[in-house]
Amino acid sequence: MQAPAPDAAAAPAAPYRDRKRLAWLFSLAVPASVIAGPLLAVWLDDARMLWLPVAAFYVGVPLLDLLLGEDLSNPPEALVPALDADPYYRRITWLLVPILWASFVFSAWFVARHALPWHGLLAMVLITGSIGGFGINVAHELGHKNTRLETWLARISLAPTGYGHFTVEHNRGHHRDVATPQDSASSRMGESIYRFVLREMPGGLRRAWALEKHRLAREGRPLWSWHNAVLQPAAITLVLWTVLLAWLGLQLLPFLLAASFWANFQLTSANYVEHYGLLRQRDAHGRLEPCRPHHSWNSNHVFSNWALFHLQRHSDHHAHPLRRYQSLRHFDGLPRLPSGYFGMFLLAYCPPLWRHVMDRRLLDHVGRDCRRLHLDPRHRTRLVRQYRLHEPQA
Repeated sequence: MQAPAPDAAAAPAAPYRDRKRLAWLFSLAVPASVIAGPLLAVWLDDARMLWLPVAAFYVGVPLLDLLLGEDLSNPPEALVPALDADPYYRRITWLLVPILWASFVFSAWFVARHALPWHGLLAMVLITGSIGGFGINVAHELGHKNTRLETWLARISLAPTGYGHFTVEHNRGHHRDVATPQDSASSRMGESIYRFVLREMPGGLRRAWALEKHRLAREGRPLWSWHNAVLQPAAITLVLWTVLLAWLGLQLLPFLLAASFWANFQLTSANYVEHYGLLRQRDAHGRLEPCRPHHSWNSNHVFSNWALFHLQRHSDHHAHPLRRYQSLRHFDGLPRLPSGYFGMFLLAYCPPLWRHVMDRRLLDHVGRDCRRLHLDPRHRTRLVRQYRLHEPQA
C-alpha cells in the first residue's frame, strides 16, 4: 500500500504563509531550557529544582501535545522548493549546535563544582542526557543534507556524547535496511526496549564501522585516517572530554559516561518507537520493496514536533530523506502514534503498558497478517496464538 499524495499540488490563489514559522524557535528554546533547573537549584538552594526540566520533558510536553492536538496541514507542494531554500529554517538548526555545546559544558561544570545529593546527580544525568539527545536529533536533520557545513555541524553536534558514528549508520545503513530483519535499528513486535537496546547500540556501531571500511577501501584510502567519518567526530569527543577532565577533574568521568549513555538511549527510544513491528515485503524474486510512508509510525502532535524539527513526521522523512524538516508532510492512512515521542518514550519504558497500547494499533494497521509483521522470533509462537494471527500458507 502506498500512501496517497497530499492535496494541493497546485499553487494557491492567496500567498502562502507558513503558520509554523515562529513556532520552530521552540526547537531552540526547549533544549536551552535545561539550564533552568540548575539555576533555580542554586537560587533556591534546593536540589529538587533539578528535576523541573526532567518533568517538563516527560510530563509537560506530553500534556501540551494532548492539549494542542495534532496538525495535519501540509505546505503547498508547488511552494516546497522556495520553502526549502529559505535560509531562516537552516539557520535555526545551525544555531542549535552551539547552544547544545554550551549547555553540555555548563552541565559538566555544574556537576563538578556543586556537591549534589544522589537524586540531584541523577537529575543532572537525565538533563545532560537530554541535551545530548537533542544533539542527535539536530544531527539527524543536518546529516541528511548535502552541504559541507551541515555535514560537519552534524558531526560536531554528536561529539559531546560520543555518538559520532550515527550519521554513517543512519544514512547508509538504517535508511537502506529499515523495517527489515537486517536492521538493528528497527524494533520487532514483542521485543521490549530493554532487549532492543542490546542489539541496537552495538549493532549500529558495527554497521557504521563496516560501511565506512567498505567506502574507504573502494576509494583506495586507509581505514585509520582522517578520511574516516567515524573517527572524525570521535576525535572531537576525545578532545572535548580531555579538556573537560583536565579542567574539572577526573572524578567527572563517571558522570560523562552516564549522561552520554542516557543521551544515546534517547536515540534508541526513538528508533524503538518509529518502526515498531512494521515490515517491508519482498517480491517473488526476493527483491525488497522500496521504503514507503507506511513503513514508519507517524505523529502529528503539535508541540513535540515544534521541539524536534518535525522528526515525528517520520513517514515522509524515510520516503524522502533529503526533504527539509519544514516541508515534511502528513499522509492519510498511515500508522499513527497516540502521542508525541516524549509520551511514547514513557510508554516504551513500561513494556506491558507499551504492548497494551501499541500491539492492537499495529495489528489493526496490518490486518493481523504475519507477512506484514516484524515479529520477534523469540515470541513468534506466543504472539500468533495470543492474537490469532494469519500465518502464510506453506
